[in-house]
Amino acid sequence: MTIALDTATLLAQLTQLGAIGHDASSGRTRLAFSDADKQGRDQLVAWMQELSLDIKIDHIGNIFGTLAGSDPALAPLMIGSHIDTVINAGMYDGCYGVLAGLAVLRALRQAGVTPRRAITVVAFSNEEGVRYQPDMMGSLVYAGGIDVAQMWDVVGTDGTRLGDELRRIGYAGDLRPGAIVPHAYLELHIEQGPLLEAQALQIGVVADLQGISWQQITINGVANHAGTTPLAMRHDAGWAAAELITQVRRMALASGSTLATVGAIQFSPNAINVIPQTAVLTLDMRDPDDQKLSAAEAHVAALLQTIAAQEGVTITSQQLVRFPAVHFDDALVAEIAQTTAALGFSQRQMTSGAGHDAQMLARIAPAAMIFVPSQAGISHNPAEYTSDADLIAGATVLLAVVQRLSV
Repeated sequence: MTIALDTATLLAQLTQLGAIGHDASSGRTRLAFSDADKQGRDQLVAWMQELSLDIKIDHIGNIFGTLAGSDPALAPLMIGSHIDTVINAGMYDGCYGVLAGLAVLRALRQAGVTPRRAITVVAFSNEEGVRYQPDMMGSLVYAGGIDVAQMWDVVGTDGTRLGDELRRIGYAGDLRPGAIVPHAYLELHIEQGPLLEAQALQIGVVADLQGISWQQITINGVANHAGTTPLAMRHDAGWAAAELITQVRRMALASGSTLATVGAIQFSPNAINVIPQTAVLTLDMRDPDDQKLSAAEAHVAALLQTIAAQEGVTITSQQLVRFPAVHFDDALVAEIAQTTAALGFSQRQMTSGAGHDAQMLARIAPAAMIFVPSQAGISHNPAEYTSDADLIAGATVLLAVVQRLSV
């Protein structure tokens, strides 16, 4: 019996979900647990209901839609991602993986096929971590990495309490996080990078995922007049920040694999003719080798001491996020590669530079990811784009892998 994707519905649903939270700049903003996020969730649940899935919502708002299998003793295969966005986002990040999962279940329904193993499509809460930190929160809670009650008390960038907003939008579910233990977890995603397009490849078989370290660094100096204070007598938080940024980039270049980014910086008093008294900056470091990432963190700690002594300032660092590198399940990675080859799609094995829910699910089940190209490597931007042909190729691989694992 032929099991075929309804690709027109998949593409139409991507566009329809992409219109929720749409703004004048051609982007869309659906921050976790906001009104726009509720609208997106409501639409997803409606599509799950159209497929007569068993829908459950857990204490952190993760949404699960399950197609029952013929053997209830078997743990379900789980497919998923997220539908929350960053500010002024593109249309595909996260949403593609969730809606492709629904497309797989739709194909089975339309073919009249009952899988032996149940299949669950999940949309994890707050993957982006924009309004409430940490990112990948829903999957982290689900994998037992952090307590859900602690997350309910997190205060967002707008001063709201997460638990209050979760209840307000009607997605404080009654399922215990982690109650559905998957047999395996698959996540289909746009690459969010340039490698596949640059090499004219259709599929990325993701074997591992970089470790991530986020720090907030605060430098306290002395504000003084920019025209009357000699350089040798300054305690300049702005200079210290610039020196740190310069040295961190040199370290990253010398490492050959570590990525380092200062993505946000604030000066105080932030005046053109006043030496900065305070500089607060963020540092994002990533490496697929945990030992190298730890070495980079140690190098930065030493730099902070050196710069503080050199400029006569005080520097403190707060760890915001620290996720270890993840090596995905070898057998599952091989299954994706073999299936991709059998379908005749070009491919490469690769490392994910971004964080994904799959890295959290890998704590409790075999997990792996499938990538499709991102035009010009652009993501988290209204210009984010993947061609229909590439979207369909990725969903085709996902369907074939699911068939091999569950039907």
